[in-house]
Amino acid sequence: MNPDLDRLQPYPFERLAALKQGVKPPLGLDHIALSIGEPKHPTPALIREALIAHLHGLSVYPTTRGMPALREAITAWLTRRFTLPPGAIDPERQVLPLNGTREGLFAIAQALVDRRRDPLVLMPNPFYQIYEGAALLAGAEPRYLPCTAETGFLPDVDAVDAAAWRRCQLLYACSPGNPTGRVMDLSVLQRLIELAQEHDFILVADECYSELYPDEARPPPGLLQAAAAMGLSDFRNCLVFHSLSKRSNAPGLRSGFVAGDAGLCERFFQYRTYHGCAMPLPQQHASIAAWGDEAHVVANRALYRAKFDAVLEILGDVLPCARPDAGFYLWPRTPLEDTDFARGLFAAANVTVLPGRFLSRPVGGPAPHQDPGRGHVRLALVAPLDECIDAARRIRAYVETL
Repeated sequence: MNPDLDRLQPYPFERLAALKQGVKPPLGLDHIALSIGEPKHPTPALIREALIAHLHGLSVYPTTRGMPALREAITAWLTRRFTLPPGAIDPERQVLPLNGTREGLFAIAQALVDRRRDPLVLMPNPFYQIYEGAALLAGAEPRYLPCTAETGFLPDVDAVDAAAWRRCQLLYACSPGNPTGRVMDLSVLQRLIELAQEHDFILVADECYSELYPDEARPPPGLLQAAAAMGLSDFRNCLVFHSLSKRSNAPGLRSGFVAGDAGLCERFFQYRTYHGCAMPLPQQHASIAAWGDEAHVVANRALYRAKFDAVLEILGDVLPCARPDAGFYLWPRTPLEDTDFARGLFAAANVTVLPGRFLSRPVGGPAPHQDPGRGHVRLALVAPLDECIDAARRIRAYVETL
């Protein structure tokens, strides 16, 4: 067996199931899950129809690079969305389709980390656990960068010591952040780019929540946008990952892409030819339809905006909750230990939320202030509006009993 498998920690939802074990919620209340970031809005008809119309493509082996039309659709979307100069992205050399960002974010570390050089992989804390698992199975040491109220819920990269930068081979950046919802502005992204150039590490930007933002006039900036603005036209050491799961309510489509540094994309392509992960042709056609349409994305944002408005109005004065810069999570502080809060809420109100410590790692010791997830819970506002309102009222009633 691969000994690195023993280094993996239980996934957050395994820990959540164990936390809820033996608890019997009230029989008269339907369960409402705010724990998993799985979009519940309907998948747009144009995606479903394109998928069905091309089912005959199941008789053909797809290629690892994907159809030229898909890479061109992705390139066109990137250029429009992030106001890149025409021709800034070469669809032949700088774009690869993925079966969702999850597999891509994991696989990139396996392809690009050199385990012979005592590698370090930096990541935000709290974080999407795929980053940690990817680092461990690539033979690297994860280094956790706390994201707290004191740091503006962003990693304080200037606090990283010189020895860590010498070992760093890859840094995962998540903007908008999961679970904090914080967006890195252009200056923060450009600081990361400067560090990647100076210390020669790969900067991996997970931007899968980038299309869920509250203000239509202020879309979150992206890593390629930041690089282009500072004159880094080859996007050296920079890769971005995007997905249709959140943007287009199509988590089951398993469709995303990676784009950026052509040399890194070529090496990743080489890895993927052996990995056996080419996207089936029906999914590719559905993805072309999705990346080419913005109307359904605008409508999707309006649905989330209504849910945030309603839930924050109900919870605002009993549970410290700020509207996120983007994404569909709330990250409130809890009036008691986050695990106790989650278990008690489930027992009293049949609402499931995710304790913050299940998304983070203690740094420097067991004290509460050394675990940036402790004392928070993550609420995913993915359920329909009426269920989100019902859940918020139940949470408020539970908090008022404490």
